[in-house]
Amino acid sequence: MWTPTRRPILLTVAAASTLLLAACSTGSQPSARDDVATPAATEAPAATGVTGTVWVANEGEGTLTAIDAGSGEVLTTVTGVPSPHNVQTSPDGATVWAVSGHNQALVALDAESYELRGTAPTGTSPAHVVLTPDGSSVYVTNSGEGTLGRYDAATLAPTGTVDLSAGPHGQRPSADGTVLVVAGTGAGTIDVVDPATLTRTATIPVGESPVQVAVADDARTAYVSLAGTSTVAKVDLVGEAVVGAVEVPSPPVQLFLTPDGASLLSADQGTADAPGDTVTIIDVAIMDVRATITTGSGPHGVVVDPSGEVAWVTNLYDDTVSVLDLATNTVTATIPVGDLPNGISFTPRTGARPESSPALTVPDYSTGSEDSGHSDTHGDDDHHG
Repeated sequence: MWTPTRRPILLTVAAASTLLLAACSTGSQPSARDDVATPAATEAPAATGVTGTVWVANEGEGTLTAIDAGSGEVLTTVTGVPSPHNVQTSPDGATVWAVSGHNQALVALDAESYELRGTAPTGTSPAHVVLTPDGSSVYVTNSGEGTLGRYDAATLAPTGTVDLSAGPHGQRPSADGTVLVVAGTGAGTIDVVDPATLTRTATIPVGESPVQVAVADDARTAYVSLAGTSTVAKVDLVGEAVVGAVEVPSPPVQLFLTPDGASLLSADQGTADAPGDTVTIIDVAIMDVRATITTGSGPHGVVVDPSGEVAWVTNLYDDTVSVLDLATNTVTATIPVGDLPNGISFTPRTGARPESSPALTVPDYSTGSEDSGHSDTHGDDDHHG
């Protein structure tokens, strides 16, 4: 059993369910700490030695930014995806998936050529998109209607829907694909879904305003960010109970486990009135803070490269991405991106540097005027073995 230290609630459930963009805070900024690392003052990108591309969803301006993971240079900015809250690369790195909140659309594009592969309608207020580890299915949380939608990754055809707890937001599958865990922001729970049968197998109370989750490789443990209490909780999925928790400096949003499963990165966004500016690194064995790194204003999304050496963090309130060296727990570069950068993902593939920004045309499914429920003209079945 664990007994968390209660903190003032900095965020209401209603505010958290609106993606933490306009939340009001009743708390104060945390005081300076000795173990907080100050970001490096870099004007030019710093080389990381990582090969690949980092993708960023700029929700405020309807664009996706592709960054060369090695050099930190912006490869291109893809336009034409209205209000993209989340972005996710496929397991093979060939396809980039995004959700358009404004158009209620699931969008797939080629990770190297930036060409549109296809689109499909979602439910209301789509939040996060993920894929099964084998890349065969795509899942979208529809926060506005409390559902999870499944699609065939090759054709984008819808293959089922399941009802979830109120305000489903962040989601992640286990490495073996046996479970999918979804944070129910409005319900204060996480839902455990069997992807094979698309059924909800458990609903576990976790605390105030859960936003995102991370799932251990063994599919027995999950971690959840609790924006309402500025904590990160550890959940036993088998026993269906919270078994530990640790405080972070500001209301956290996205989480990401390092490849070895030993550490968890928490992006401590805070709110517009009281922005956070830290990424907390947590030792998951003892649920204690290992290090705290100062980033830009409002760290929201976080991703770690497969080697576990570098992380990238979107800073919501200053329109940048921080590059983190996880060996020294320092910021090595700050990269300007688009307005309100939210979701972030990594692919080991490196895209081209086009002369002009690629422009996509995404149907507005929110009007209900589209004739087709999916597009199979640009299916990516060649990229899923």
